[in-house]
Amino acid sequence: MSEKLAVSLVQQNRFQFTIDFGENKPSVVGDEEAPLGEGVGPTPGQLLLAAVANCMADSLFFALSKFNQQASPIRAHATGEIGRNGEGRLRVLAINIELTLAKAAAEINHVDRIVNQFEDFCTVGKSVAQGIPLVLTVIDSTGAVLKVSPDHSL
Repeated sequence: MSEKLAVSLVQQNRFQFTIDFGENKPSVVGDEEAPLGEGVGPTPGQLLLAAVANCMADSLFFALSKFNQQASPIRAHATGEIGRNGEGRLRVLAINIELTLAKAAAEINHVDRIVNQFEDFCTVGKSVAQGIPLVLTVIDSTGAVLKVSPDHSL
């Protein structure tokens, strides 16, 4: 099964583009930071981070729901590293996603199974990770680290 996705962009001013996601969905203005743009909207890099973090959070929520567990609101924080590749071109070199549950792990049944499988449900994150190193960390409400993927030996 495959599904088609579509967005439309229209240039408004220099690096500002209105991004249209389709009917009944709000548009977003994307822009580059100064000196290229005016910084009136998220940059393409920020939109990439948001897409990966949102997908990972959705997938964690989905996995929790499969086991009739609730740990909302899930919080996500994403950071990225932009630098030059071997040809001197700017690229997203790495993405770090931190997901925080609103409950302690001890209050969540099957937490180990949930945390160890949810990442596989994330279409966007798994696709992006094929080309950009992606580190995912899951933390519970007490600050305990439940997962770091890929595992860099806590």
